Amino acid sequence: MAITHSRVTAQGQISVPAEVRRKLGIGPGSLLEWVEEGDHIIVRRAGRFTSDEIHRALFGRRPPETRTLVQLREGLGS
Repeated sequence: MAITHSRVTAQGQISVPAEVRRKLGIGPGSLLEWVEEGDHIIVRRAGRFTSDEIHRALFGRRPPETRTLVQLREGLGS
């Protein structure tokens, strides 16, 4: 069952629907890769992530906690 549809322009361009952009976590400048698997073409987000994206994946949307230099050194076991 299709999630949604896109129309191809005369220049071969498509718009990625908002629902798909949200599910993939993509925005302007994001890189998509097209992979052939048997008789299917899979479109997915390429494996390049910013530090903000990695932080959100690990810790959700909460802002990072600030730490003092002493706390950072204690965390490193120095």
